[in-house]
Formats: sequence, structure tokens, C-alpha cells
Amino acid sequence: MLTSFVSLLSADTQQKSGGSFAVTLLFMAAIGGAMYFLMIRPQRRRLKETQSLQREIAQGDEVITNSGMYGFVNALDGDTVWLEIAEGTEIRVARNSLLRRINPTLEPAGGEPADEAKDPEAQ
Repeated sequence: MLTSFVSLLSADTQQKSGGSFAVTLLFMAAIGGAMYFLMIRPQRRRLKETQSLQREIAQGDEVITNSGMYGFVNALDGDTVWLEIAEGTEIRVARNSLLRRINPTLEPAGGEPADEAKDPEAQ
């Protein structure tokens, strides 16, 4: 009796665990495709944009570093950039640490966007 019960259980589990290998393979491919389009592709695009920015940096540009320091590029020496962070104060940073270039028409040196800058007498 015990053997017939075990054989019934094994037959039942074989029927429930069915499923096509092709469906499983298709599901795994869909997960891989989703990971590519949601994670890998955008990361590659950001990396290309950052590398392009770091190549195009020129003397006189206002930039922000990964650590949040604002400064003007005074000199470029290979992979080293000299930033003037205050009048008469220069620091040396790696070119790879530059996060983005500041657009002076959209974000003046004070850090406040030009269209949001308010005149205190206007209030």
C-alpha cells in the first residue's frame, strides 16, 4: 500500500512539474533583454557622454567635480586639471573627476538658475 501511494505521488509531481524547455528559454531570454535595455544600455550611454565631456573640457570652462566642487579650468596637463575654486586658490584634480560643465547662460556663477534669480525689490 505504501509503495502504491509513493508511486501516485511521484506520478502527480511529474505531471505538475511539466513545462516546456522552450518556454523557460524564452522567459530567460526576455529577462536578459529587459536587463540589457533597462540597465546596461543606459549605463553605456552615460559613460560615453562622460568620456566625451572629459575630452572636450577646455581652459576657461566652469565645471563641477564628482565631489561637488565648482571651479574654472585654468590649465590642462594630460589627465590633470587645475581648477580655480576661489580667487587666487587653485586645486589640482584628475580629469576623470569632472562631472559636468556648467552652462553660464542657464546657471550663472552664483549657482542660481538665471530664470529663477529674483530681484529683492520686485517683491
